[in-house]
Amino acid sequence: MKIRNSSFLLRWVSLLFVLTAVVLTVLQLVGYSRLRSNYPPGMTIGGVPVGGLDPNTAAQRILQVYAAPVEIRYGEAVIHLDPALVGFQPNIEAMLAAADLQRTGSPFWGGFWDYLWNQSPPGNEIPLIATYSEERLRLYLLNEISARYDQPPVPAQPIANSAEFTPGAPGTMLDIDRAVVLIENALFSSTNRTVILSSQTIPAGRPSMQTLQLQLQQIVDQNGFDGIIDIYLLDLQTGEELHFAYQAGTNLPVNPDIAFTASSTIKIPVMVSVYRHNNGRLTPQQAALMSEMIQQSNNDATDALIMGLDEARGPLIVSEDMRALGLENTFLAGYFYPGAFLLYPAVTPANQRTDVNTDPDPYNQTTPSDMGMLLADIYQCAEMGGGISAVFPGQIDQTACREMISYLQQDRIGVLIQAGVPEGTIVAHKHGWVTDAATGVMHNASDAAIVYTPGGNYVLSIYTYHPVQIIWERDNASRTGVSRMFADISRAVYNYFNLTVR
Repeated sequence: MKIRNSSFLLRWVSLLFVLTAVVLTVLQLVGYSRLRSNYPPGMTIGGVPVGGLDPNTAAQRILQVYAAPVEIRYGEAVIHLDPALVGFQPNIEAMLAAADLQRTGSPFWGGFWDYLWNQSPPGNEIPLIATYSEERLRLYLLNEISARYDQPPVPAQPIANSAEFTPGAPGTMLDIDRAVVLIENALFSSTNRTVILSSQTIPAGRPSMQTLQLQLQQIVDQNGFDGIIDIYLLDLQTGEELHFAYQAGTNLPVNPDIAFTASSTIKIPVMVSVYRHNNGRLTPQQAALMSEMIQQSNNDATDALIMGLDEARGPLIVSEDMRALGLENTFLAGYFYPGAFLLYPAVTPANQRTDVNTDPDPYNQTTPSDMGMLLADIYQCAEMGGGISAVFPGQIDQTACREMISYLQQDRIGVLIQAGVPEGTIVAHKHGWVTDAATGVMHNASDAAIVYTPGGNYVLSIYTYHPVQIIWERDNASRTGVSRMFADISRAVYNYFNLTVR
């Protein structure tokens, strides 16, 4: 009896265990099924944690994260960029499809077994799939940020009736290319949605050449010069030119340019011809004569060098060389010695003008632009081997051009253009003036130079004429003389190329 009762009890206990196991298994299956219907723990979609969430809730969370504004900091400004403004659009359907494939791709019973043993599946990462418009972002940066928050540079301005300038101030400009990269990274990030934009410093820059022209004309007026002045300026870095002629408050046409007596500035073309016809190398005797011609402005040395080209045709050879360089208004029609014959009556576009007349010497003439361009050709040849060497290949090379500039640096008179630049500034130039032998009156004064400065190198060519008399030094309160005027003009141009910044 006891044995039967024990067996009966054992069967009921066993049945209870079986029922309990079945119930527990069913409960675990229900729990696992619910878990499997959501995304597994540790899963991220586009960097957004979605573990335990159903697809709809996950989609809302992803949209919420990527619809949040990107905070842009630019200088002191804080701007919030709505991603929709630049067409940012996450592809929710594609990302959820990839996540569902990860969620349902593993075997059911294998996953259930891991679930029973409390083994979590490895967290899966679904990368962000999204698009945006770079073009719209660039337009936004340009119109909404750069246009509002950039600081334009403030150029220096000339001080009225002086050779000085007020300092300019640099500006800032948004680095748009860099900004596009940074903002794109933030748009595609679920956590790092703050961007600090950088700017580029914009130099203050110079006033326009036209502004400089007005300043130079004020200097001429302030010095009381009422003759004709013709100025040619060339920026040797950019090739920008300033060329104007002026008389008593009136601008004169410069096309064609105005013919002036070349006087001693014609010695620059002579130097070029001597180098050309000696294949770029001077004998010791020629070098000594060259130094006398440039440094001392010695006319006898000049005639000796010209005769070395050809005793009968020397001046004509110089003129032909200038025409080969395209300088049709520059010529030498005779020697310097007294009583020299005029070899030919030169006709040029400049000396055929009837609207303006500087009574140019029939023996030697030039224009400020011709002489300025000749110096620019020598400079380019010396710096890069082009210029004159390209016109006269095998006859003038870079070494020859550097020697020419070295000779021009020996013209150290301390007045005119040289007087307007700081001490130690390299000025390669040739000056010239003519005094009437009978009356002692000066009607022409000129200077043509290459000026080397920290702020940039330039060519400056200044020619003046007065029908009555050029006053060299101050003669009264209203007329200060061309020596001071040249220096003031030179100082203004030097300051223009070497502006200070606040």
